[in-house]
Amino acid sequence: MEHWQHRQSAIEQELQDRTRMAATRLVFVGDSIADFWLFDDNPWVSGQKYGRQVWNESFAGDTPQNLALNIGISGDRTEHLLHRIKPHAAGGLGHLNAVGLRPEFLVVMLGIINTWAAESPVADSVLEGVRAVLAAAHERQPQARIVVQSILPTNDPVKNREVMEVVNQRLQALARCPDWSTLTGWLDLMPGFVDASGL
Repeated sequence: MEHWQHRQSAIEQELQDRTRMAATRLVFVGDSIADFWLFDDNPWVSGQKYGRQVWNESFAGDTPQNLALNIGISGDRTEHLLHRIKPHAAGGLGHLNAVGLRPEFLVVMLGIINTWAAESPVADSVLEGVRAVLAAAHERQPQARIVVQSILPTNDPVKNREVMEVVNQRLQALARCPDWSTLTGWLDLMPGFVDASGL
């Protein structure tokens, strides 16, 4: 809870920087997998590193066309993200409504948190949550192309087969369907995180 509050406060402070918002070309939207790009040392596991060095090299502004804003918060379910990106007028936090913010790309990965304490059927629930976030994000930033990323596997092969693979197949179909194909691109990361047995 403390980390969530800290991240929300940091995001809202960053959104006030109008010069930086106007220069931002990418917005990363998601949960811990986006959030932890901004960590250097893992605060919970000694000696483990996260992605801060890569983030700084790739998205912190040395290459202006890659300047990115990260609005990921660890632990967010799709409904939490939906609340954060909806405008204040609709009862949300307005995280995609900063003055001057008009990114070229929204890079979206979310839904894995919804597979725990899940609604049933799980794959349907996750897909509909992601679809709602994509629709809200497009409404807020209609000029931006949305890069829909696959959700990543867990260490449970049954869950990967019965939930993750099903959700990813449906997300890919969504990203490529006529209503979305001109607005989205599909990025399948799953093969890079599993071996031949699916683990």
